[in-house]
Amino acid sequence: MTALPRAFPGPQRIAVIGAGPGGLYFAALAKQLATEREITVYERDAREHEFGFGVVFSDETLDGIARADPKVFAAISAEFARWSDIDIRYAGQVRTSGGHGFAALDRNRLRAVLQQRCAELAVDVRYRTPAPPVDRLTAEYDLVVAADGIHSGTRTAHPDAFRTELDERNCRYIWLATDRVFEAFTFIVEELDFGTLQVHAYPYSATRSTFIVEIAEDAWRRAGFEALAARELARGESDTASVRRCAELLAGHLDGHRLIPNASRWIRFTTVRNASWRHRNLVLLGDAAHSAHFSIGSGTKLALEDALALAAGLSEQPALDAALAAYEAERRPVVESTQRAAQASLEWFETVGRRTGLGVDQFAFNLLTRSRRVTYGGLRARDPEFTAAVETAVGGSSGAPPMFRPLKLGALELRNRIVVPPLATFTSPDALPSAFDRAQLTAHALGGAGLVIAGMTAVSPEGRATDRCPGLWTDGQEAAWTDLLDSVRAVSDTPVGIQLTHAGRRGATAAPGPDGIGRPLTEGWPLLAPSPLPWGPGSPTPHEANQVQLAAVAADFAASAERAARAGFDVLELQFGHGHLLSSFLSPLTNRRTDHYGGPLAHRLLFPLEVLAAVRAVWPAGRPLLVRISAADWAPGGTTETAAVAICQALAEAGADAVDVSAGEVVAHQRPPYGRGYQTPFAELIRTSTGLPTVAVGAISGHDDANSVLLAGRADLVAIGRAQLHDPFWTLHAAADQDYTGPGAHWPEPWLAGRRRPPGPGADRVAPRLHLLSEPAPPVHRRWLPTAPPKE
Repeated sequence: MTALPRAFPGPQRIAVIGAGPGGLYFAALAKQLATEREITVYERDAREHEFGFGVVFSDETLDGIARADPKVFAAISAEFARWSDIDIRYAGQVRTSGGHGFAALDRNRLRAVLQQRCAELAVDVRYRTPAPPVDRLTAEYDLVVAADGIHSGTRTAHPDAFRTELDERNCRYIWLATDRVFEAFTFIVEELDFGTLQVHAYPYSATRSTFIVEIAEDAWRRAGFEALAARELARGESDTASVRRCAELLAGHLDGHRLIPNASRWIRFTTVRNASWRHRNLVLLGDAAHSAHFSIGSGTKLALEDALALAAGLSEQPALDAALAAYEAERRPVVESTQRAAQASLEWFETVGRRTGLGVDQFAFNLLTRSRRVTYGGLRARDPEFTAAVETAVGGSSGAPPMFRPLKLGALELRNRIVVPPLATFTSPDALPSAFDRAQLTAHALGGAGLVIAGMTAVSPEGRATDRCPGLWTDGQEAAWTDLLDSVRAVSDTPVGIQLTHAGRRGATAAPGPDGIGRPLTEGWPLLAPSPLPWGPGSPTPHEANQVQLAAVAADFAASAERAARAGFDVLELQFGHGHLLSSFLSPLTNRRTDHYGGPLAHRLLFPLEVLAAVRAVWPAGRPLLVRISAADWAPGGTTETAAVAICQALAEAGADAVDVSAGEVVAHQRPPYGRGYQTPFAELIRTSTGLPTVAVGAISGHDDANSVLLAGRADLVAIGRAQLHDPFWTLHAAADQDYTGPGAHWPEPWLAGRRRPPGPGADRVAPRLHLLSEPAPPVHRRWLPTAPPKE
């Protein structure tokens, strides 16, 4: 007989601050696991006090509730509103995507179920009883659980322990309900004379829907809400004047129904992050520990999951310290992942105006994929008709996945939208392209991408980033590149480009080590920069470039561009990002000059534009000329989004055919928010603001993400970097994974047999029938159509 896992008794006296769903659920679960525990819940409001409207659950969370407490699950599931559709109302039209699966419940019914469960288990819930000071509680109880919300007083009592970061956003929102029962999760985006007004609405009962109105701060003021909200409101009071104004503006979507407030007022969303969630015998739970934007509907979900993990940890670990550490270690990665998705969603709605020029179908797809959790592949599996309609609206009915559709760049026709970006090999001690460069470029050219770019090629000896980078300033280098291109073209017709750069203050380093950092050379070479500011601690101080030196740099770029054209490169990219010389002129953090090349952005742009003009004059017409920029410095006082747009507008006017939109590496003290596709929003910003074709970069490694970026209109091309190092034939393998064999994926003739993925282990196994009658597949479209209650 298998022995059951041992359950440790854990803390016997537990205080919980806050009787919201998270606090009550934890109390009930902790009591179930050890009935001898004494658990006291403190709540300042009355038991019957109702706050909030509907809450949405994922299937994953519901499965956890079902296993942890079947009684609670049975009670709440009996009252769920269930549906699978998402409606997007935009530009007077509606687009519907199905197959998503939602369950929602009145928050107050959820709280009532948990109140009842706590009563059954003899949990002492003290309503109308503010919690005693936290230091007194931690002295009297074995464990104190702070579930006191986003404005947690418990958390602020120990700022040094929790080290809280509060990120208050710019949009205003007001949380309401309506007695119009929507049939699906409904996003409303209305363009009005004062700006964009958006609504997040979903049903949660047979008679009510949640209705959250959101608007940017400047539009909020122009709409007259600032004046309406000026009156000081008492606790629990609603801003009824603003509610009436919302009802007027959105009357066309309310269909004669009313908006229902509950302590509703305009607020800004605050994302809560804590360096630690625990301090001695005090632990944070739910919104006190973390928050995630309501546009992904996760606050109550996260709190219930926290409660389950904390209760489990107390019974699985032999000591309190270990239990609290295990709780945080288990939950933090889940929460941080959710917060990354929520941040992307939040920023999408804050900047929704960027996308109002899109067609209805592409706008709907863009909205659905805003958090990066929902992707092209996921939507295609859930609702193939919806995805097919978007593909037809955006690119015609070719049947090819978005990444395999052609694109004309200048006079060059690319067979697909995948770019292998410049990938430095650091294998050129003599500044000539190495045997490894030849092998890498050949492999990538054979690998199916639409464009391959050779990387970090210096325009002068002192412009090298490291002592192992290639260059293009001599006849010998030109001949070597010509020979390399001839060998590549002997086996592939993939267009090949080259990136030219002057490393500026980032030069004269050794090749990067395993940590990715290149240390300054013991015997380097003099460095140039707009201002004498070293790259980082221990880096040499560069010379402030004078007019003669800058003229020489511009001439070097032009001469190298001429050599690149003679060598036969199809595309030229200029490196204006990543802290190299021209990037350093653009950023206010690195350009402190007081002459006409420094100061306001128009002056900081002068020298980069001089270089671009010199190159444009010699680079053949029709061959694409790209510029790579850093659209953000990831440091206070750096390049703003407004500045990035202005830079790219100037580049377009000066002859750039496309912008390769990167970010960061401008200053050593940067703090990038790394994550999947984290730089893509900048490509979308530049594309929608300037009309320039853009290349999206930054942690894009799967074909599903690439397709999502392209179909949503966030970029015209997608650069796949590190994934190409993992698999030089990434594009061809992506075609095989998607069963695509069209002209966008060119397989070399000797490899044609590899167009289909080879069978793996178990591929020849045929599963037996194990059901007497097959269950029908769930419908793609399910609406919430409750039976109307009898009228009184």
